[in-house]
Amino acid sequence: MGNTRSLDVRVTGGLVRGVREDGTIAWRGIPYAAPPIGRLRFRAPRRVVPWPGSRDATMFGLVAPQAHKGQFTGVSPDVPSGEDCLTVNVIAPESALADAPAMPVIVFIHGGGYSTGSSRDFSGQGRNFVRTGKVVYVSFNYRLGALGYLDFSRYSTPRRPIDSNLGLRDQVAALLWVRRNISAFGGDPERVTVFGESAGANSVTTLMATPAARGLFSRAIAQSAPPNAVYSRSMAAVWAEQFVEILRRRSGDARRSPLPVTRAVSLLTGAEASELVDAALVLQARTPEETPGVFCLAPVVDGRFVPRHPMATFRSGLAHRVPLIIGTNDREGTIFRGRLDILPRSAPRIEAVLAQGAPDDRGPIALAYPGLPGGAHAADFGGDYAFWYPSVALAERHSRFAPVYFYRFDVAPRLLRWAGLDATHGVEMFALFEQADAPITRTMTSLGGRKVFSRAGERMRDAWLHFAATGAPPLGWPRYSEPDRLTLIIDDRDRVESDPRADRRLAWSALLPLG
Repeated sequence: MGNTRSLDVRVTGGLVRGVREDGTIAWRGIPYAAPPIGRLRFRAPRRVVPWPGSRDATMFGLVAPQAHKGQFTGVSPDVPSGEDCLTVNVIAPESALADAPAMPVIVFIHGGGYSTGSSRDFSGQGRNFVRTGKVVYVSFNYRLGALGYLDFSRYSTPRRPIDSNLGLRDQVAALLWVRRNISAFGGDPERVTVFGESAGANSVTTLMATPAARGLFSRAIAQSAPPNAVYSRSMAAVWAEQFVEILRRRSGDARRSPLPVTRAVSLLTGAEASELVDAALVLQARTPEETPGVFCLAPVVDGRFVPRHPMATFRSGLAHRVPLIIGTNDREGTIFRGRLDILPRSAPRIEAVLAQGAPDDRGPIALAYPGLPGGAHAADFGGDYAFWYPSVALAERHSRFAPVYFYRFDVAPRLLRWAGLDATHGVEMFALFEQADAPITRTMTSLGGRKVFSRAGERMRDAWLHFAATGAPPLGWPRYSEPDRLTLIIDDRDRVESDPRADRRLAWSALLPLG
């Protein structure tokens, strides 16, 4: 195997010392940018602050400030959090530090509605990927909620500048760190796959349309992406104003007079991180009712860092022309009820979505989703609106310029089918990352289906690894293109279908052309 290198690795900023764990080596909590605190709150990420000696890299860094209640519940309250959260983790096979060829790299972007989650979640650690000996796995934290995904740049002044798209800028900074440093961990900077689920997948598709990310990755995987969830600067300005007003009232100021910019800046920069998190919860709960089908924490078309809406960028062929795996689960929308009720699946919200199209375009939608605005198909309407149809539209556009491979994950243990959830949003993650012994997976498979579920995840993982190494999945998964639209259905037994649910696709393309 050759001589094994030291666990001390030199990266931007200084030396970091990792730890051997079960045939792998992990380095955690490595800064990839300066702490975004004080004068750097609401600013684009700055260069890493160097450290003396060898930095201990055996512990995860702080997670981004987030809520432990509301629509999305984040990490445990016992997990340390703080604004100084811009850290990256690397886990590699022991062989990666020997005199061996450089390995493909997977960079995982966690989901959580841009308001919760962290790189210490099971998906961010990626041990089952690394134990194959085929890949170096990277995960990182980025700013969330109001600190990362509300655009307060309308309040920017020469004395106190405020930048846009902060969380997205963090992601670019993390990828730039990977580009500059991953070879020290045995990774190949020319074979970097950026990979995410849900908000993490929206990050992937948005990065593909972000000029600053060009050349920082060579393949992309987007699981259950809502790629249309990128909003205009005018819409973001309304949310910023509403957010500042929430802070104002919580400070005890009940006046109705217009708020001076200097006062708005003072509220934003002077608030504790926990106050910003709590105010965002109020705004998050309000937005789906006021603007059905819209989620206020998201990237913004600011005209510079994100010059155009990503869907328009893909249509014109200006997105980064890298191979893409993209897909969704069978019934994305069924989980979004109760406290997760953010999709257009109630009668008023469905009506608001339908009103965006012409009256003559409602007929095909009614045929594709019988019983609307009520009935069992309301959840499918909401899930297709947010996840499936935008993913199909993006795949169609990108396939004209680069290889695309589309999938649908249909595997659902018996309990999920009994509960009416089926293969809902996020369920494939427990199969993909071998979480068979996790309490939630044990519950899901308590009535049967564990073996089928685990084997589907194994096949999926093998495909992801093959794609990371070669830029294409294994034989048997054809490219997606018009007019065939060949799609891999991941089920008890995988199969390929041509243009599945064509009636829904045609109905949506008439109602909402997108971008």
